[in-house]
Amino acid sequence: MSDIELGPDEVRRLQLRAQGLLGAGFRRGGGVPRLLGALGAVQLDTISVLARSHELVPYARLGPVGRDAVEAAYWGDGTGFEYWAHAASVLPLADWPLFEFRRRAYRRRGWRWHKVPEGVCDDVLKRLRADGPLTTKELGGAKAGGDWWEWSDHKIAIEWLLDIGEVVCVRRVGWRRVYDLAERAVPAALLDREPDDAECLTGLVAKAGRALAVGTRADLADYYRLKAEQVDAVVEAAGLVPVRVRGWRHPAWADPEALAAPVRGRHATTLLSPFDSLVWDRARTSRVFGFDHRLEAYVPKAKRVHGYFVMPLLSGGRLMGRVDPAREGTTLVARQVSFEPWATATPARTEKAAAALRAALWQAASWVGCDAVRVDRIDPPELAGAIRVDTPE
Repeated sequence: MSDIELGPDEVRRLQLRAQGLLGAGFRRGGGVPRLLGALGAVQLDTISVLARSHELVPYARLGPVGRDAVEAAYWGDGTGFEYWAHAASVLPLADWPLFEFRRRAYRRRGWRWHKVPEGVCDDVLKRLRADGPLTTKELGGAKAGGDWWEWSDHKIAIEWLLDIGEVVCVRRVGWRRVYDLAERAVPAALLDREPDDAECLTGLVAKAGRALAVGTRADLADYYRLKAEQVDAVVEAAGLVPVRVRGWRHPAWADPEALAAPVRGRHATTLLSPFDSLVWDRARTSRVFGFDHRLEAYVPKAKRVHGYFVMPLLSGGRLMGRVDPAREGTTLVARQVSFEPWATATPARTEKAAAALRAALWQAASWVGCDAVRVDRIDPPELAGAIRVDTPE
């Protein structure tokens, strides 16, 4: 058994700091590139309400950073590339070699979603070599609809070439991937490195450990969608140390550097993307924060409990509620707000919850160019009179 025992509140604070939501964190310098390097992955998603998820992640940590600046930081100057991590994600370009184990596995299998049509990959590579970078539409392979089972031959080929590392997504334009040859987009020093699977997995488990500070085997595996046995094989080599967390059923591992540094600083008050790495693992979010988080965008409207694009409200190091936001002209609308029962259990707590909500909504409104805020519904309804957000603090 481990000699190191941690309490649940210690773990919560350690994870918040590791994720850049407690203390000076990424505000000390380095901006979005530093944030990307520390988090290791920023998940992409097609849904855009206040902004797309990969823009909301730096906003939550850095404040009202310009959205154009976010895109430039991800894709410009060789900072990042897109590949499969927790899902489709922006990843630090320096981590290109660590995903060779996944590219190698795809090559061994020979296909991913579809069998690759003969000769089409050669056609795509020739076009990219001559005219790239290009979108699928520019390659002549886009189809209306876009469901994966309806992909054209060119779309199948380009996605397969992305999977195996012969092409890379260098940016997104209008949410379309822009592809280029890996030999042109990835520095030779990175492209030529082909670490074995053990080295790749060791590097990724180490990065997951740093990004989480403390996590179970399942937490570490989920961060980059690894298998449990892959984590087991390399967790000691990754430099993580075993710990016990009071109240957790399973053993955990911790980043020793995180344990060595006292947790200090100010907590962020902000709305989080439902795909933020702090909360993208629903089981971990429930265990660490006591918060049951579920995205309801794909739930039929009549069955939604909290709303379409539910954004957790973080304040004081706690996930205290949920907001379903929308925009009507220059008004940011909270179509539905709900609080955890503990957050409004007393008048004093209700006052704090109201202040946190007001601050988070007005900060978000300013960032997206809105000059007014409105709340349509608060659950439970009796809180409506106590929680006013129509004017900023």
